[in-house]
Amino acid sequence: MTLEYWTYLFVGVTFAIYLGIAWMSRVKDTKGFFIAGGGVPAPANGMATAADWMSAASFLSMAGLISGMGFAGGVYLMGWTGGYVLLALLLAPYLRKFGHYTVPDFIGGRYDSSTARLIALLCAIFISFTYVVGQMKGVGVVFSVFLGVAPAVGVAIGMAIVFVYAVFGGMKGITWTQVAQFWVLITAFLIPAVAISLKLTGSAIPSIGLGSQVLESVDPARPFLLDKLSLINEQFGFSKYTEAYAANGGWNKLNVFCVCLALMAGTAGLPHVIVRFYTVKSVKAARWSAFWALLFISMLYLCAPAVAAFARYYMVDEVAGLNGSTETELPEWYDKWSELGYIAWVDFDGDGKVAFTNNLTDEVAPIGVALDADGNEQKVDVQPNELMRILKVPAETRQELIEDADAWLAANGGTADGGAAAKATLLGMGAAHHPDRDIIVLATPQMAELADWMVAFVIAGGLAAALSTASGLLLVISSSVSHDLYYNMMNPQASEKQRLLVGRVAIGVALLIAGYFGINPPGFVGEVVAFAFGLAAASFFPAIVLGIFSKRVGTVPAVAGMLVGITFTAFYITTQKADVILLNPEIAEAIFGPKGQGLREPWFYGINAQGIGTVGMLLNFIVTLGLTPLCKPPSDKTKALIDSVREPEMAGEGLDIETADIH
Repeated sequence: MTLEYWTYLFVGVTFAIYLGIAWMSRVKDTKGFFIAGGGVPAPANGMATAADWMSAASFLSMAGLISGMGFAGGVYLMGWTGGYVLLALLLAPYLRKFGHYTVPDFIGGRYDSSTARLIALLCAIFISFTYVVGQMKGVGVVFSVFLGVAPAVGVAIGMAIVFVYAVFGGMKGITWTQVAQFWVLITAFLIPAVAISLKLTGSAIPSIGLGSQVLESVDPARPFLLDKLSLINEQFGFSKYTEAYAANGGWNKLNVFCVCLALMAGTAGLPHVIVRFYTVKSVKAARWSAFWALLFISMLYLCAPAVAAFARYYMVDEVAGLNGSTETELPEWYDKWSELGYIAWVDFDGDGKVAFTNNLTDEVAPIGVALDADGNEQKVDVQPNELMRILKVPAETRQELIEDADAWLAANGGTADGGAAAKATLLGMGAAHHPDRDIIVLATPQMAELADWMVAFVIAGGLAAALSTASGLLLVISSSVSHDLYYNMMNPQASEKQRLLVGRVAIGVALLIAGYFGINPPGFVGEVVAFAFGLAAASFFPAIVLGIFSKRVGTVPAVAGMLVGITFTAFYITTQKADVILLNPEIAEAIFGPKGQGLREPWFYGINAQGIGTVGMLLNFIVTLGLTPLCKPPSDKTKALIDSVREPEMAGEGLDIETADIH
């Protein structure tokens, strides 16, 4: 069978399973809709949590980021994995012991304030929307390429599927659907990784293959894979693949630290992850859920660096990759991905050969490094980069480039001065250097020429990853609106039926908004998701940690801290990504000034937008702790509640959510 048929088969079967589970798990009460009845077994909850956690960012984009960044990309692995340990040890058991539906519910109860609940509610919705945008973009990438539809249509299909099983099944349907999605996505990631590792290094364990010598059939000299990647990278002007702090990527020690800490603290503050610990029976089950989830997550995370390295080899190498290829020599996978603009070769210098380099100027530059006959390093000339992504170029121009890039080039200045005029025109239209990183995991099996069924299985895995997380995020938005806003603040006498209706309507509205930004995202999937972590770190993490471990922090300091943290972080991210967030480059320039100048560059000690959540978090802590001695302490009832959850192991069962005193 062809790749198309395999794709329809795997996607069709998995979608049928998801919808079937959702139908069998449909609920009629709010406890089932918001927390799956509170009785999910720990191993199953661990699988569901892992699927919720291993989003399109983990499945699609993380390996792409590591592939492009090299060693520095490990910041995503350290941040996301370390953050889960932080969540499991510091927060999850205690939050389960409190007994709540949502994070805003906890904030409102612990700080005994409707204002605190409202601020937390707005933060939860804002964070969840930011996160779900990345999932929708991932769905669009997969559907558009392998089912031959436009990204917007792909996003719409994903929206429809998520709407059905989120609305009918609520958290119960989502939980058991995520169990199935976990096995789909993890096997879809591991099988090609093992196959490619065997093909390149002879090792069946990708993590071992990453540190092994390549086979003689790959390179007669049999260098270690990482050494070979470093040599290839340097040859074309990129930093060494194993260099810790790449000078040409902006990832200095400060940025690596800030991004890593923002991801860790953000993980512990993400509403859709925290809510998973409300679905188990007890505090003990919450701890075991965290153990199982971390075990299942590690299955993918330990392989991601290997997949990234394999992809880098196939992308850059002169023999197996794109560099030096003529039009007739371009591989089949390139044709597939270039049809929609995720990757595009424009022969600016007219030599008829692809140049995928880190020379982003218009002239040949001696920025490469190669070994001479004696094994000594020497500078070499590097051609200007010709491999672009043109997704954001106007549709008419994009189609011209896809159909006949040479004709477009000739009509826009030709190859004079290395095609400088044409390149400037293209960049001004929204094009960018280098391929879209979100295609790496999906394209790698094709680069390695694996069987069509493996490629199709990866597609099904990518969709499972994106849809599982999207459904969890949408439920957070739904519960925030229905439970926290409508029931707790607007209509405490609302019936179960009314609350369910509001929750389901909220999912529909949230899907429409998320779908729009999924079609017009502000960056790569991994980058967009990293913004959500920064916002969570700056708002929820300090409030939750201090709410559990400090009996002195009251309402005013906590609210002020959350407001300062998320406002600063959101403003900073907006200044750095103003073109997309404000939907119009001209409006962005009018408000914040020219791109790359003033507020439009990393203006706070060079920290990038993905790491600024660390600063926002510190501001939150400073404001909260600074105001605490000056403000009223919590009530005796709240202090007693805090005491009751300090030793969750001895306390046994968690509070029943329906009868907890806080309600």
